[in-house]
Formats: sequence, C-alpha cells, structure tokens
Amino acid sequence: MSRRPSLIRDPRAVPVARADHHLPALTSDRLTPAQLKARFAAPPDWLPEFRGDGGGPLAERAPAAAAVLVALVAREDGLRVLLTRRTDHLRDHAGQISFPGGRVDPGEVDPVVTALREAREEIGLAARHIEVIGALPTYTTVTSYVVTPVVALVHPPFALEIDGGEVAEAFEVPLAFLMAPAHHQVHVFDTSDERRQFLSMPWRGPSADGDERDYFIWGATAAMLRNLYHFLAA
Repeated sequence: MSRRPSLIRDPRAVPVARADHHLPALTSDRLTPAQLKARFAAPPDWLPEFRGDGGGPLAERAPAAAAVLVALVAREDGLRVLLTRRTDHLRDHAGQISFPGGRVDPGEVDPVVTALREAREEIGLAARHIEVIGALPTYTTVTSYVVTPVVALVHPPFALEIDGGEVAEAFEVPLAFLMAPAHHQVHVFDTSDERRQFLSMPWRGPSADGDERDYFIWGATAAMLRNLYHFLAA
C-alpha cells in the first residue's frame, strides 16, 4: 500500500499494474450468513495483508481511535456490502467511498458502540437491524486514525436517513464481487525516492436513486475489504 496516499489527487489516473486474477474468488457457499458467523466464531490462523497506510505527510497527527461498520446486508440474492460516498467538503477523505464510521467518542470503550453510533448518525441505520458477528484487525489510515472494522449482518427491511452533512449517498455492492480478487486492481506509481502502490475495486451499479453510476472503491476501504477476503479465504 502507498505510505502517502494523500499525495494522490486523482487515484483513477494512477496506472493499473495488474488485477489479482491468480487469487481464487470465494464461492457463494462461503459467503452465506451462517458461514460468516461460523468463521468469526472460530477464527482461522491468518495475517492481514494490510495494516495501514500511516506515516505520510500527516504522520505528525496524534493517533485517534476510530471504528467503521462493515455492514453485510442479507438480501435474497446474497450478501451485499453497504458503503457510503462522503461529501466533497469534509476535511478528511472527502468524496471517497467508505464504510459508515468515525472517531471514538469519549467514554466509548468498545469499538462496536462507536460503529453502531456512527451508522445511526451517518445513515440512520438502527441497531435493531444489526447483528454484530466480529471484527477485523485495526487499520491505521494516512490521517492517523486507528480503525477497527466491526463486521455485522444487517437484516432488512430497513430505511436509511442520510446525514447530508457527511454522506452524499449510501449504496450496496455484492459481497461476491468484492471477494473476487480478479476485481482487485493494483495501482503503481513512482515518487522521487520510491515506488508505491494501492488497491482499487471499481464497481458500476445502481445508486440509491436507481440510476447506474461508477464507484471507485480504493485506499483504506479497499484494503480492509482485502483483509476480509484473506480472513474468509484462510
């Protein structure tokens, strides 16, 4: 992963070196709610591929604990990952695709509490629809957030209420698409002193309004999804 992704003004313009066709896609029988709950109940011996992209120009920031909700919506045609597109005016990660989540508030000692609160505040997802099944190892972002990805099943029907101050829209991507490394693009670029790389998972699908649009999933979100792939594939 890039150590300084904040230097990338337009990640779509960074050349793609390869897609990871050599890694097997996870089959549908491994992506059911029952299988995921069993995997988190008895985790395998594994190591995450990406632990973070900290250490860049914002490394002087004091580390801050954060949590995101990796929300897996149980639709009739399979699990779907609920993602958000951030508004363009935010200080950090403006316009990027991300999981619902944010900084741990004072007094919150459990990242699950943070992830559920942020999901409620950002997209109006009520806790009664959420079944937490586990968590992935922390990931440190370039903005010095130490993020715990909290993984949960989300049971429809539910209605979202988007906080337009932080979130431009919420949309869903099939988990099977994201768990197929052939869809994982490795971008490589050179700086004055070294070669860097980052992952992307471009997706074209329906927006919340029903129209087709392109979504460029990259950076920390793509890295955490890749770690989920390795956890489920181990």
